[in-house]
Amino acid sequence: MVRRDKTNYVIQSVAHSLDVVEQFFGDVDELGVTELSKRLKLHKNNVFRLLATLEARGYIEQNKATENYRLGIKCLHLGRRYIHHMGLVRQARPILADVAKKCRESAFVAIARRDGVVLLEAAEPDDRAVRISPPIGQTLPLHCTAIGKAHLAFDVEEQLRSTLPEHLERYTESTIVDREALLGQLHAVARDGYSVDCGEFLEDVTSVAVPIRDYTRSVVGSLAVAGPAYRIPGSRIDAELAPLIVEAGRELSHRLGFNE
Repeated sequence: MVRRDKTNYVIQSVAHSLDVVEQFFGDVDELGVTELSKRLKLHKNNVFRLLATLEARGYIEQNKATENYRLGIKCLHLGRRYIHHMGLVRQARPILADVAKKCRESAFVAIARRDGVVLLEAAEPDDRAVRISPPIGQTLPLHCTAIGKAHLAFDVEEQLRSTLPEHLERYTESTIVDREALLGQLHAVARDGYSVDCGEFLEDVTSVAVPIRDYTRSVVGSLAVAGPAYRIPGSRIDAELAPLIVEAGRELSHRLGFNE
């Protein structure tokens, strides 16, 4: 029996509906029927019917003030369920809570994408009036965050490194904007086993991160702690935070099947 390619079973109306939803995945917050029609090369009536269907199910909603459309609450629910089902997040939660409790700073786990790193889950200390609240779901840059540099430094196939531009975007006065200088720092990260960001992405914020590996020995994420710079001097990184986060990263990797 000849197995048919799955593309032969694609339902065009469903594909168009997903095309509509995906138009909101970029930097744009709202779009009107006319703009969506141009982007999708579909008649306005077709776009309106697709929007009406998606709106009825909660995946799209209309801003009554502008009459434009935006993503609905169901998209958030879908994203949260996706994150919940990921083994990395499930295994990371108790470890994040333990790290946050021990060092009294925020702890979080992230994964890499070609255009940056995405924060998936976090744990925050209960007894700190001033603390860092990681932006879950937000994409952060690779070159000037500890979590990003953890991925870059241990990227064996150098696929992520190849996407870095020659001149990197500056976020603060401490951001490394020279590619060669960054590569030099990554060699030190690979040697030490952890990366540090001292105000390179956000001023007055310091973070420390380690790579997370699974049973394939591949880096599947990064684990980090972050806090106000005045609470995290270099001496505290060396004496407390680096050993703590390295051990936590080793434990999470072990839970994912990695054997050293």
